[in-house]
Amino acid sequence: MGTTVLGELRGAQKSAKGVSLYSRYVNRPAGRYLAAGAYRLGLTPNQVTLISGVFTFTGIAAVALVRPSWPLALAVYAALVVGFAFDSADGQLARLTGKGGPAGEWLDHVVDCAKMVALHTAVLISFYRFFGLPGAGWLLLPLAFQLAAVLTFCAGLLTEQLKRGRTPAGTPAAPPSRLRAVALLPVDYGVFCLVFLTLGEPRLFRGAYAVLAAVHALFLVAFLAKWFRELSALPRNPA
Repeated sequence: MGTTVLGELRGAQKSAKGVSLYSRYVNRPAGRYLAAGAYRLGLTPNQVTLISGVFTFTGIAAVALVRPSWPLALAVYAALVVGFAFDSADGQLARLTGKGGPAGEWLDHVVDCAKMVALHTAVLISFYRFFGLPGAGWLLLPLAFQLAAVLTFCAGLLTEQLKRGRTPAGTPAAPPSRLRAVALLPVDYGVFCLVFLTLGEPRLFRGAYAVLAAVHALFLVAFLAKWFRELSALPRNPA
């Protein structure tokens, strides 16, 4: 039974286009096993989404409330990564069971958006409470990172929605690019979770977090230019 379910899940995967190597080869396979387990337990996709939220927001709360240490780093990383895997599992379970729908997709996106806002807010709180910052300007870093992450997420979703029904019929889908999958690694949420493994050494964490914030800002500019160019080339009215 388990082998059959896993086989069906492998055949129900979304396109790998625009997906980083981490999500393609680590998070999606992990989510596949979790989806198979959830199927055997009779869980619904929405319940899996909520389980993802429990793991994720537990890790986020720990960042804000507990003094940084190596045990905390491991616990936070584990909670965030497991939550991310369940985030992949809910969609896979929905495609397997056919129980997905607008409400489930809405719930998934709401949890994802709340996760991004809350995680960078937790880092800001941790900076203020526990870090010996060289200057108050460091408190602006989580806010800037949060802006880049949320804007990328929302603009990407909006671009996807606006493309629906406006792409000319018969337009071939571009095949997944391994080079692009590698290039997207720095802005993959799973890679971002790795930064929290450095929470045991605040200066190391601060530096790694700052580097990823700069990378996200650069990618945001590139994404916005790309999406605006693609939408500008589409017909004004749905086909």
